[in-house]
Amino acid sequence: MNYPDFSDFALLQLNLSEYARMKCEQGSEAESNKIIEEVREYIQKAMVRIQEIPDDAELTANEPDDLDSILKLRENGPRRLWNSLPDDQTLADKVEGALTGRMIGCMLGVPVEGHTVENMEAWCQYTGKQFPPIDYWENVMFPHAKNFYGAYGYQYMKSNMRSVPIDDDVIYTELSLLIMEECGCDFTTEDVGKIWKKYLPLACTAEEIAINNLNNGVPVDKVGITDNPYRQWIGAAIRSDGLAYAAAGMPEKAARMAYHDAFLSHRRNGIYGEMFLAAAQSAAFAVESPVEAVEIALTEIPKNCNLHKDIEWALKVGKNVKDHKDARKLVDERFGGMHIVHTNNNLCLIVFGLMIGEKDIVKGLSETVAMGLDSDCTSASAGSIFGAIIGKKNIPEYLYKRFNNTIDTYLIGKESFHFDDMTRRFMKLTKSLYNV
Repeated sequence: MNYPDFSDFALLQLNLSEYARMKCEQGSEAESNKIIEEVREYIQKAMVRIQEIPDDAELTANEPDDLDSILKLRENGPRRLWNSLPDDQTLADKVEGALTGRMIGCMLGVPVEGHTVENMEAWCQYTGKQFPPIDYWENVMFPHAKNFYGAYGYQYMKSNMRSVPIDDDVIYTELSLLIMEECGCDFTTEDVGKIWKKYLPLACTAEEIAINNLNNGVPVDKVGITDNPYRQWIGAAIRSDGLAYAAAGMPEKAARMAYHDAFLSHRRNGIYGEMFLAAAQSAAFAVESPVEAVEIALTEIPKNCNLHKDIEWALKVGKNVKDHKDARKLVDERFGGMHIVHTNNNLCLIVFGLMIGEKDIVKGLSETVAMGLDSDCTSASAGSIFGAIIGKKNIPEYLYKRFNNTIDTYLIGKESFHFDDMTRRFMKLTKSLYNV
């Protein structure tokens, strides 16, 4: 796909704003404001016109938003990998391994989220840290900067880590647990909206718009498409993990739950991203390799959608990908112009990271973080897959010891969660799905 060149758009907006301010300083406030209002009105009309442009009919037919149509466009797949659950010890090891892997990946990626490969490498050279990183960051670029969720940069530094600090890639795993506990594993999108309104105080991009739409009384089926240009970004995909833990070994069930979750805020490839990752993370409990989990997950999304084609491409070219530089070069070439937090480009990086790592979680997450883009999201999602395959017993202790069994949260009324307790609660849900 070819995107328009937006490289000078932000600069034009900035220069216009500054010229307007300058004219105000020079006594021409009324005339300046008039022009700014004219521009604002034009942009608003332009956004309406862009949304009214007809989509490609063939592509639209291959990328439906309703679940029944999605299911009809899937390839044949196993749908369910376990006839019965393994023993409690094995299952607990895998569930806690997946949860731990997610948290490790997230914390490795948070301090460099959105940074270029070159920027990360330069920072490591400056601080004397190994790159790609195999341990948590000892220094961060802006230690006293406060993020959107109220945490400071220094809280993600290795020396200050006493738990898993708050992050959106963390809280949605907890939120999915609450959705399933309070509404059951056959929850609806309406249920998701109710739980969000109950527990989720803030969010960003598509999730922020969804919350605002919910609070403004927008019908649930319209929440994801009302004033939401971010509905194919990665936000839904990062919400998949907890659903997969509950539906361990049941990729179809995991994907179905992911659909109902994603539909609140996303459409098309935004939905498929969560379905794909939920299926892959679910399959990871019952297979021996990350690639096998990815291949199974592909059978849960429309076979001719863009995401399916992109993941197939990643599996094909990934056989020759040796490291993060190879991976990022290929993604930049294929997805030039795509936003850095879009679903498709980031999920291809996840696939590359899984292929590089195989069963080595340290190597896999290290290389995934080093690929850049939405590095906390990609590494966290990959961490669930690695962890579910190898189990907690095979994760190096130094990567989770500092967590002290605790995950911090900004969910309303939920100060923190604990790994062992979450593991037990997810296992209870899993057993309910297997009628145990």
